Amino acid sequence: MHIILVPGLWLDAATWGEVAPALEAAGHRTHPLTMPGVGAPASESADIGIADWVAATVAEIDRLDGQVVLVGHSGGGNVVYGALDARPDRVARVVFLDTFPPSDGGSIWEFPVVEGVIPFPGWDFFDEPEIADLDPATRADVAARAKSVPARVPTDAVKLTDERRRAVPATMITSTVPEAEIREYIRQAPAWAAELAALENLDIVQLNAADEKTGHWPQFSQPGAVAEAILRAID
Repeated sequence: MHIILVPGLWLDAATWGEVAPALEAAGHRTHPLTMPGVGAPASESADIGIADWVAATVAEIDRLDGQVVLVGHSGGGNVVYGALDARPDRVARVVFLDTFPPSDGGSIWEFPVVEGVIPFPGWDFFDEPEIADLDPATRADVAARAKSVPARVPTDAVKLTDERRRAVPATMITSTVPEAEIREYIRQAPAWAAELAALENLDIVQLNAADEKTGHWPQFSQPGAVAEAILRAID
């Protein structure tokens, strides 16, 4: 199976460097992506928006033969869901790594813009539970490798048009939000979780036990567990 791996903000294809080998060893072919404009100055990235990131992922789907699995981390969840909407007949499963599917018109988040781009804001920007499982060495390594993203990308709205996306099997691999809380969102179905509630075939995998530290970047803190969860979702 072809597995397309889409990173979140400030990250590139190397994000998946400790996850992809286990997927390859299980017989799959991985395709980690770097999104357009990542690391580029404003002069080269000002016109790049979320639609361009979705289009780049769709282009990768079209380049490959047969069915694919889409995996998106964090803001990459918006990207893979947009790509799924564009090619619902080509996607065997979509996997959300510590993120939720966006609703039509939804965006990622708002971050400070510096010199026309959005640089990595530093670990102090995030709540402690989001980074609790990253040791100092890992934090330093990831921060050193983080790249700016085009200013429009986090606040651009995702456009969804094909409701067939909701019938494609989906897996949420969660490390910061307990499964029980996600199930409650599904039950209540607030507007921001409309797509989550509408998914027809959803599995939820909670990486952390209640007494374990959580984190929003498990591909760095526990890549083996992430790979295992992806493989269970596919098999």
